[in-house]
Amino acid sequence: MFLRAIGRPLLAKVKQTTGIVGLDVVPNARAVLIDLYSKTLKEIQAVPEDEGYRKAVESFTRHRLNVCKEEEDWEAIEKRLGCGQVEELIEEAQDELTLIGKMIEWDPWGVPDDYECEVIENDAPIPKHVPQHRPGPLPEDFYRTLEALISESKTKIPAAATSTDPQLKE
Repeated sequence: MFLRAIGRPLLAKVKQTTGIVGLDVVPNARAVLIDLYSKTLKEIQAVPEDEGYRKAVESFTRHRLNVCKEEEDWEAIEKRLGCGQVEELIEEAQDELTLIGKMIEWDPWGVPDDYECEVIENDAPIPKHVPQHRPGPLPEDFYRTLEALISESKTKIPAAATSTDPQLKE
């Protein structure tokens, strides 16, 4: 019993490598994630409450923070979140913190309601090497099937429908 209580944390699996070039193992990943997620929740408070960005960041960050607090083992955290390795999660959290700072600086939610965006029309021809992403024509069978369905729906009247049905009166 004593060995189970004391020895279990000592016998926890140690990650040797992430298997991703340039991404080193973080031995205290859980603590780092908890710290980063807490900072993220604190920083996002500067964004207006009704903004979708804030709502999304708060939602997934709270979820991830709760998982990190509930689970002790890095493998369990990775499995429950299903978003990659803890080291990848650390990079994502750091990037999110950076983005929050930039969003606060850019203030995209501060656009006045009466702001009108200028539309610039350019009739210059598109160079041949630039793909235009126009879909090709549909096969003739598609048009025949579509025409058959349209004409069939015009001729069929449901048996349950009567002239007293208010939806069918014209």
